[in-house]
Amino acid sequence: MESTSTKPKTGFGAAPNTNVCPVCLGLPGALPVLSREAVELAMKAGMALNCTIRPLSRFARKNYFYPDLPKGYQISQYELPVVSKGHLDIEHEDGSVKRVGITRAHLEEDAGKSLHEGFGDGSGIDLNRAGVPLLEIVSEPDMRSAREAVSYLKRLHSLVTYLGICDGNMQEGSFRCDANVSIRRKGEAKFGTRAELKNINSFRFVEKAINFEVQRQIEVIEGGGKVVQETRLYDSDKDETRSMRSKEEANDYRYFPDPDLLPLDIPPAFIEEVRGTLPELPDAKRQRFASAYGLTAYDAGALTSSREFADYYEAVVKAGGESKLAANWVMGDLSAALNKDNREITASPVSAVMLAGMLQRIQDNTISGKIAKEVFEAMWAGEGGADAIIEKKGLKQITDSSALEKAIDEVMAANPGQLADYRSGKDKLFAFFVGQVMKATKGKANPQQVNELLQKKLRS
Repeated sequence: MESTSTKPKTGFGAAPNTNVCPVCLGLPGALPVLSREAVELAMKAGMALNCTIRPLSRFARKNYFYPDLPKGYQISQYELPVVSKGHLDIEHEDGSVKRVGITRAHLEEDAGKSLHEGFGDGSGIDLNRAGVPLLEIVSEPDMRSAREAVSYLKRLHSLVTYLGICDGNMQEGSFRCDANVSIRRKGEAKFGTRAELKNINSFRFVEKAINFEVQRQIEVIEGGGKVVQETRLYDSDKDETRSMRSKEEANDYRYFPDPDLLPLDIPPAFIEEVRGTLPELPDAKRQRFASAYGLTAYDAGALTSSREFADYYEAVVKAGGESKLAANWVMGDLSAALNKDNREITASPVSAVMLAGMLQRIQDNTISGKIAKEVFEAMWAGEGGADAIIEKKGLKQITDSSALEKAIDEVMAANPGQLADYRSGKDKLFAFFVGQVMKATKGKANPQQVNELLQKKLRS
């Protein structure tokens, strides 16, 4: 496991074998160096998962022969991982909470990647990722459905991104999932034989892969067969799992202490120092958003689903956007625009300050909520801030009572039949008159004033 000073920075999509060093290539005499930053990030993850940070942990060699592992072994932790025993709570749709145990979290190095397309009968090996620090989090067998597994993964994903451990991109492999699946008959205490599923790069595929594997194992057992312990690949195109290799046990890897890396001794003072650097975590932020901004539990949960999303919302409020109105716009029009353009919120062309500026114009009745949608689209297209767009396009809301009364009088005079019908008891025609007034004012009339004035005039 190399420090960042000994290995070129590895980015997704780099040309194969361009981000390599003597250690990850397994060259004779090259010695690994432990990354202090990797240890700190592992400790932060453990703290966020209510785990114990071991003051003493050791590195081991996990021996196996595979083309993408030039040394013939992987540096990992086995008997004494840096993080042990904790838990993560997940919430069901009905609001109930389930606790999933965390067995351990250990540091290890990544391997390379085998490439099979474009090489004829052979394969290519890309060692760019070899030697990069990984944190593997192992959960207890407490989940009972694919949906629970996805809920657990999403909660874990939220934590590691809040902590800055990784960007959470499953498609690029910075957040990965290996799902161990087993079944047992109702009433049985002993777990069934498990199969490990790999090659799953989205939450949706995790759920589909587990559901397929559960059904496959049921069919094997009900057909009189036995489930084999193995590693299986998930094929998202065919929505199926298929056998890759038999699953090894720990003794097959012949673990032994790594002679090149000394035991990791973490002083208590350093543990507390790292604890003091923890950011506000999702649960605490969700509770604060609900109490400080008067949000519902659902809104607070949605807005704190990612650190960047929460930071954006809070910046809107701090810049003057009313909290509930800001929540509606961030979760509504802004999120829809981001999804449509396939953008992250950090790449939004409408900044938090810009959105807050537009919301202030709604709050002071300069524009209506309907006109605001036009303003937002113009901001998204890069036409400037809300005030400039409102001025340029002449979008100021009509709030002058005399001007609104004149428009209402003209609409009533132009629709004598509907006016008579309304006054004879057809109350549903009220919406018709509202629509006609808004049409006459090109959507600029203050809706609340229109409603109040119409109610008075239609009854007179």
